[in-house]
Order: sequence, then structure tokens, then C-alpha cells
Amino acid sequence: MKHTISILVENKFGVLARVAGLFSARGYNIDSLTVSETQDSTISRMTVVVNAEDEKILEQIKKQLNKLIDVITVIDFTKKEYIERELIFVKIAVDKSDLARLKKIAAKAKADILEKKEDFCIIELVADRDHINNFLGQLKDFKLVELVRSGRIAIAK
Repeated sequence: MKHTISILVENKFGVLARVAGLFSARGYNIDSLTVSETQDSTISRMTVVVNAEDEKILEQIKKQLNKLIDVITVIDFTKKEYIERELIFVKIAVDKSDLARLKKIAAKAKADILEKKEDFCIIELVADRDHINNFLGQLKDFKLVELVRSGRIAIAK
């Protein structure tokens, strides 16, 4: 089961390494990780997504996170109502004959074409994971030159 965990931490060097170390020490790969300052520059928010089948080990990790001196709050969104988003940039090789079809797919997905050059387009989409995966599936007939995908962010409702 995928778990989305939000961790408020003091904005200091080494905190990310200690937090990531707790997950790796228990054999959990981090599927997604996003870190940035909050409205207070001395505090950062980490959003971590892990696939954890063993709830007891995940509970141990959360308890150990709470014991770290630089950790302020740990929130597991798994059983709560929340909104999540990711950001992708996709660079697609395109010629004039494909451009109209690409624009239609982008418009339907509510994606923005950020850059259009003679031989490629760069598209941006901010959405939930399923919407992004659906959009990428619609691009299967195009040549994807590059894909950049952010980690997930989440906020409680």
C-alpha cells in the first residue's frame, strides 16, 4: 500500500539524510520525495511516498521520525482526506503534421504548452498521479525526448 507522509522539519543541513536513512534502514524504497521551505524559512516540509505492506514497520518508522530532534511533526495522509499533485515537464519531438493533435491532447488534459520550437514542444501538467499517467498514455504515439517528473506534494482537506 502506498503511504503519503508529510514531515515538518527544521530547515538544517543533514536532516534529509537522517530522514531518508530511517526508511532505507528498514528496507523501504522512497517512491517519491519532495522537500521545500514552508511559509517560515526555518521550517521545511518533506512529502515522502513509500510502498509499505507491513504497517507495524511503518509505524516504527513514524515513531522514530518523531524522535529525531529536527522533526517537528509527522502526518500520515494514508487514512485521511487530502489533495495531492505532481508536476511533469515533457519534451516531445513533433512536426507540423502532429502539432494539432498534440495541442488537442494537451488541451483535453488541461496541460500547458510552455515552449514550441520547430522540432519539439515542452508541455507542463500539474495533476494527480492517475491523471498524469493517463496523459502520458495518450502520448504513446509521439516521440518523448525527455520526461521530468516532480515528487508528490499533499495537503489535508
